Amino acid sequence: MTFDEDAAATFAALRAARLPRFESLTPQAARALLVDLRARAAVPKRPVGVVRDLAFDGPAGALTLRLYRPIATDGALPCLVFCHGGGFVVGDLDTHDAFCRALAMEAGVAVAAVDYRLAPEHRYPAGLEDAMAALRFVHAQAGVLDLDADRLAVGGDSAGGNFTAVMALLSRDGALPAIRAQLLTYPVLDLSLGQPSHGLDMEGLAVNGATMRWFRAHYLGGNHDPRDWRASPLTAARLDGVAPCHLVTAGIDPLCDEGLAYAARLAAARVRLVHEHYPGQMHGFATAGMATPTGRRAIASMAAFLRAELTI
Repeated sequence: MTFDEDAAATFAALRAARLPRFESLTPQAARALLVDLRARAAVPKRPVGVVRDLAFDGPAGALTLRLYRPIATDGALPCLVFCHGGGFVVGDLDTHDAFCRALAMEAGVAVAAVDYRLAPEHRYPAGLEDAMAALRFVHAQAGVLDLDADRLAVGGDSAGGNFTAVMALLSRDGALPAIRAQLLTYPVLDLSLGQPSHGLDMEGLAVNGATMRWFRAHYLGGNHDPRDWRASPLTAARLDGVAPCHLVTAGIDPLCDEGLAYAARLAAARVRLVHEHYPGQMHGFATAGMATPTGRRAIASMAAFLRAELTI
């Protein structure tokens, strides 16, 4: 495996820091580690027009949605409902704040980020159900929030990409409001973890195959079949008819092969697809991306896709 220049610099810094692996920690300590990783990346936060934290009713109580509106915009905006990554166990609104700001500004759309419940305190399907509730809330309250209910998209990275892919399938089938687009950024698509890339093991990487097995154990426990399509959308019977998709995969990532397989299935189903593969990048490069040239390029591509799908 050959790292891109900016990825090599990041990887060298991570190795030198000798940080613990997520899978060696408690969930609480792992959450603190992700915060530390974001701080080390020194991701700049772009100013936006409005940032508001909103409460809405989730399936098990009140949840928070962080709404970003770009600078100097009036009228009802298209909106991306975004689910952060973190293996279903770590991550929050703050760890992905810089990414959401950048995407809102570059795409010229509102971004509604979901603070869903985390495992193992709240196992499958709690986080997914929260994400679904957020999409329904944005659709129902679009008029109040000055959003366009007819121009919605869903998106997420890693575990958030898992929720996104499932919601796109449910939207196609009429179980969720209609969406125009989906963003999948190195998504979790196959929790059976049987793909060749799931064997990745490289000291210094934040996410290895063992990390994914640790995340899966906390998310599914021992009571759920990882081959259920609502946990592993790669196993869905059919993908035709889902919303147009922008899919990012990274070559130095245990999730690489499942992302490539999903891209192939989407293409075979004639779904409008923008698939960008970054062979020399690691998991997480885009959502910490304003700190690197390659990450900025990936965000610019996502923003261009959203503009094309949501602003027509």
